[in-house]
Amino acid sequence: MTSTEPAPPPFRTLNWLERDIETIRRADGTMIMRSRVPLDPCAPHLPSLLRKWAGLRPQQTWLAQRRGADDAWLRLSFAEARRTVDALTQALLDHGLGPERPVAILSANSIEHALMTMAAMQAGAPAVPVSPAWSLLSQDHAKLRDIFGLIRPRLVMVQDGPTFAAALAALDLRGVTLVHVQRAPEGLASVPYAELAATRVTPAVDAALARLGPDSVGKLLFTSGSTGMPKAVINTQRMMCANLAMAMQTSTYVPDEPPVYLDWLPWNHTMGGNATFNLLLGQGGTLYIDEGRPVPGQFDTTLRNLREISPTTFSNVPAGYAMLASALEHDDDLARRFFARMNLLSYGGATLSDDLYRRMQALAVRYTGRRIVFFTGWGATETAPTATSTYWETERVGLIGLPHPGVELKLVPAGPKYELRLRGCIVTPGYHRQPELTAAAFDDEGFYKIGDAAVFVDPEDPSQGLIFAGRVVEDFKLDTGTFVHVGTLRVAAIAAASPVIHDALVAGQDRAYVALLAWPNLLACRQLAGKPEATADELLNHPAVRQRVRDGLREHNARATGGSQRIERVLLMREPPSIDGNELTDKGYINQRAALHRRAALVQQLYAEPPDRELIIIGE
Repeated sequence: MTSTEPAPPPFRTLNWLERDIETIRRADGTMIMRSRVPLDPCAPHLPSLLRKWAGLRPQQTWLAQRRGADDAWLRLSFAEARRTVDALTQALLDHGLGPERPVAILSANSIEHALMTMAAMQAGAPAVPVSPAWSLLSQDHAKLRDIFGLIRPRLVMVQDGPTFAAALAALDLRGVTLVHVQRAPEGLASVPYAELAATRVTPAVDAALARLGPDSVGKLLFTSGSTGMPKAVINTQRMMCANLAMAMQTSTYVPDEPPVYLDWLPWNHTMGGNATFNLLLGQGGTLYIDEGRPVPGQFDTTLRNLREISPTTFSNVPAGYAMLASALEHDDDLARRFFARMNLLSYGGATLSDDLYRRMQALAVRYTGRRIVFFTGWGATETAPTATSTYWETERVGLIGLPHPGVELKLVPAGPKYELRLRGCIVTPGYHRQPELTAAAFDDEGFYKIGDAAVFVDPEDPSQGLIFAGRVVEDFKLDTGTFVHVGTLRVAAIAAASPVIHDALVAGQDRAYVALLAWPNLLACRQLAGKPEATADELLNHPAVRQRVRDGLREHNARATGGSQRIERVLLMREPPSIDGNELTDKGYINQRAALHRRAALVQQLYAEPPDRELIIIGE
């Protein structure tokens, strides 16, 4: 910044945790990082937090979801929630549920899903939220059968029987109590959820609560299953409550009103089910369940909700922010509503591009007069989930931050990067009934091998934080032997072609050059083309769209310092990423290896000679 440029507006103050980091350097180049700040006391278990707020804020809305013919918001207070959870807990105890008899939940995010999760934990039975994709999108239901064979649930709650009919038909439900929320499944004995929710509560509920401890298994959360069958990650009450304490410790800012979230992240995934759901419970806030998704055609639902709800905190994946920024830039009323109470923005699943960051900050300054911190964290299902975060004001995107209090981060040299490993009270004791996978997941010092890589912002000053450098297994070599660092290049390429591209696959293993398979941001493409009703096929071939990609990546290539950073060709794809095809995790992260394998024919098209006419040739 030169002396003639005005200073940027200040950030909204959030009273961040002190960055007091100890770094131990070993002779072999390995480093151990940890915060010198001690971890704050943790709640004994998650059900205690619902009881806390039911006593302190009984009439405040905890959960809200659109329901009924008028699609109005159905609101549930903390007091109402506690009464229903206690009744459900009694019903689960009456059905013999306990530590070895889990509760499986076949449902998208819903009020009943939340209440059954809390009741299962209160009864001492692990809650097992199962990705709806494995029930509703799968043709053979192989993953679903494998999951049920592993966890052996005693009770299964299904949101709507007919919707999940094919999945239920694929399962052996002998000895299992089936519970339906809306319509009963045809041909199967099923108990109405409302009947369980009306169970008379006895002292057995308080007795069950008293038996809960830090080592009680609260949830079994499945990994996305990008390779092989999903693994059931044990989430103890200690893990979840310690992670909650860490998250609340990162900022001591106390707002004038309880937090308000509008969130879509699925609860069968650790980000939605732990990082968001548990944090909001810890803060005593209100959660509006968003049934939108950050994909074309479904994001309109999120925008509709944002026209009614002004969140204090908002989180999304970068693809969601790409669509949000385009909408806010062209809708003044929506932008005013969105920023009316906004304190914090956060992203996860992938790195936010510099372009998206600048666009969102420009909007924040326009409507609030201040910049708003973009917060992000890093971790895994096995760490409940957030082990590091950016708990300071920073303009830099792509950071994963620094370790939370109570977390040890091990950095093992891996070429120009460091492989990351984790140890601490948030790390899982292992995988349910899979001891061989548990043993393979930890090194000889008990650090969990997460499989991600990072580099330092400043190797001489570790307190500046770490930059995410992709999955260790995603990087590849060109036929020259040069490494391509996929995570870094992917983010740079998306930013260069912004706002036309919202995500991409980086191809080029054993090839002469790097090329992209890219998903277009259809809303931005329509605005660029000046055709609000244009189809995807029309947009992918529109000269203005193709030229924007070409121009942006030419500028990117001009700044590149080697062939491993240049993009030579791009193919815009029509088919969105597939959850059932293992291309897309529930939180919106693209699995590069799985997607490139599934789209092998498109990779061949990228490198066809002579070039296919659909290809965008970048050139000089």
